[in-house]
Amino acid sequence: MTGEQDKKLQALDLKIAKALQIDVPELRMPELPDIDETNVRSFPARKRFKKPIWFAIAATVVLATSISLRTSSLFQSYDSLAEEVLAHLDHEPGALRITDVAVSDRQFARAVPASLLTFERGTSLITYAQSCVINGNEVPHLVIQGQYGPVTILLMPEERVSESTPLDGVSVKGIILPVGKGSIAIIGDREEQLEPIQKNVVNSVAWTT
Repeated sequence: MTGEQDKKLQALDLKIAKALQIDVPELRMPELPDIDETNVRSFPARKRFKKPIWFAIAATVVLATSISLRTSSLFQSYDSLAEEVLAHLDHEPGALRITDVAVSDRQFARAVPASLLTFERGTSLITYAQSCVINGNEVPHLVIQGQYGPVTILLMPEERVSESTPLDGVSVKGIILPVGKGSIAIIGDREEQLEPIQKNVVNSVAWTT
């Protein structure tokens, strides 16, 4: 996070703190003059709130916005593509589930638009397919089931790399491969043999963008 981004977050925190400290006075009705109550009809008393509902709603929106900004990539910066790829895996742990249920053709088509690339699924069991953001660009994020667990594939047609870049995470390993004008990241369990998967994926991809 840069110094400028840190200042923005501090300013936002200060605004939130000030908003939550506002003491909204209790609503008081003015005293009415004495009147003849003979023909006056009484109505049920309404429940009064110490603070208006709009104040609670506004505070909730501000807090939700703050949390969203902190957890999104808006204020995140990375030193390298490899670092961002590994961080992206941490942000989507739900993708790394062991299952034998393949994604539907419709979901796959949404995640892998023909305007970006073509990908031959072949016999690979693709259990996750979403469009994600890497370095400001939407890229297809796929997961296949390997021998030792889920294997992540990020197809990045706009991320050019000059050479293969190894990936070393806490419990995973992988590589970013230069493919034409773009690149492909493949990450799996440390025990997973990624070389056959790499060859199959590279042969299955053709950029169209």
